[in-house]
Amino acid sequence: METTISHAVDQNEQHQPTHNQANPLNSFNFDVEGQTEDGQVIEVFDYAKRAQWLRAAVLGANDGLLSTASLMMGVGAVKKDVRTMILTGIAGLIAGACSMAIGEFVSVYSQYDIELAQMKREGKMTKKEKLPNPFKAAIASAIAFAIGAMVPLLGAAFIKDYKVRLGVVVGVVSLALLVFGGLGAIFGKAPMVKSSLRVLVGGWLAMGVTFGLTKCVGSTGI
Repeated sequence: METTISHAVDQNEQHQPTHNQANPLNSFNFDVEGQTEDGQVIEVFDYAKRAQWLRAAVLGANDGLLSTASLMMGVGAVKKDVRTMILTGIAGLIAGACSMAIGEFVSVYSQYDIELAQMKREGKMTKKEKLPNPFKAAIASAIAFAIGAMVPLLGAAFIKDYKVRLGVVVGVVSLALLVFGGLGAIFGKAPMVKSSLRVLVGGWLAMGVTFGLTKCVGSTGI
């Protein structure tokens, strides 16, 4: 009888999952903290936060690309010299980068205050270093916007012929829109072709409306 009970206990112990088997997610790199059996702290890299930062950077660059290109196309509708178009693009780059940085700083700082207050209520101030940094977010947003805005500026900078310059700006901006749309689809887990075409058509629409309306206003002699 004792032999039978002992054999059953041994089989039960063999079928019990170990700590790693019971928690298969522990073998992957998730944003969790844990300790090994000997007391060593395991720090896991947060890939989700990296994806959020990359997605924000892509969106910021796309915003800089499209707003600056549309502004240059609008002014180019009534002013054909390259100097005016380039100065317009530079002004748009500076103004847009500053606007993005300030907006991102205010937004992230509000999130920071909310999460910090929640941590104080829960008594989890040890995780304060994981809160978002408003200054880093503002700098990253401004840099991303400026990178996007440089695309139409570089496309128009060295071309003196008016019609060729407009065509080159539309061409390089269209290519960049496809790239940014594809990257946004990757980070957002969306269909790449559909997302890229949606961004491209939206960019064409923005540039076309800006060019057309500015042309109409300019033709009235205002």
